[in-house]
Amino acid sequence: MKEKLLQYLACPSCGGSISLKRVEEKDGIEILEGALACAECARLFPIIRGIPRFAELANVEKEKQATAEKFGWSWQTFYQEDAKYADEFLGWIAPVRSEFFKDKVVLEGGCGKGRHTHRVAGWGAREIIAVDLSAAVEVAFAATRGVENAHVIQADIYELPLKRVFDYAFSVGVLHHLPDPRAGFKSLVSKVKSGGHVSAWVYGAENNGWIVTFVNPVRERITARMNPRMLYHLSKIPTAIMYAATKLFYGPMNRSVRGAAIARHSFYNDYLKFVSQFNWREQHLIVFDHLVAPTSFYISREEFESWWQEVGATDVVIGWHNKNSWRGFGRVDR
Repeated sequence: MKEKLLQYLACPSCGGSISLKRVEEKDGIEILEGALACAECARLFPIIRGIPRFAELANVEKEKQATAEKFGWSWQTFYQEDAKYADEFLGWIAPVRSEFFKDKVVLEGGCGKGRHTHRVAGWGAREIIAVDLSAAVEVAFAATRGVENAHVIQADIYELPLKRVFDYAFSVGVLHHLPDPRAGFKSLVSKVKSGGHVSAWVYGAENNGWIVTFVNPVRERITARMNPRMLYHLSKIPTAIMYAATKLFYGPMNRSVRGAAIARHSFYNDYLKFVSQFNWREQHLIVFDHLVAPTSFYISREEFESWWQEVGATDVVIGWHNKNSWRGFGRVDR
């Protein structure tokens, strides 16, 4: 934790200001061990291995705990980097481009292994504060350790320990795994100051009926309940099928003029064309991610639009991404 993070923190219980109670170990600009304290209610929050801890998995609801534990394991296992992550991220938050981040104070709701965090820091954000409930914060901190404008905290997205000071907040691939996606979105928006902006990307209900009908029951009853290490190996079977399909058909066909005309009418083409650019390791992560989650919601455009209306967002742009998910961007005016 870097000491300048204090200016953005607020007690998740009472909203009081947070101060540095003690420092037990420090490495350069990073406080590795110590404690924070609320000036109002005197609640203490430990700093452990460089990360301020505002939530403990043992003390959160069972459903959130299970999701955090599974994804924490996932991000600690699939910790690889890929050069394509930048373009993938910008696709999820379009129409936002990399230059948009310049000099902004940014909030990331659900950072996983921090693959977006260090990119946003490198794109010139004044500060980026990345939040996650899972043990993935360990990987995210390692990826951003010593980066002056990047901060990682462990917290519940429903109880963010932050002031309403952010120019921009985004959440990619997280809200649909929450027990109440709408409430998670509203909590994120509540930390953006008037005139700031928000982006969110979620699974779409449209075109995903086959997943809801055939994959979800298997995920809910079997794979999400499995030991993650066992699922890691078992998920190599569907990964092999997808890998062969994308590398032998969807990728080559979409790269040729004649083939593209045929592929356009093929099953799930837009998404599988997108996936075809990734290697085995990344495709394995995609498959594992879909099978490991205890909770997954597929959200219709109508419902997604209502989220933005409910928070009073303006200039809202909602786009179809790979014809299987929704991305939204809007301005906060309140």
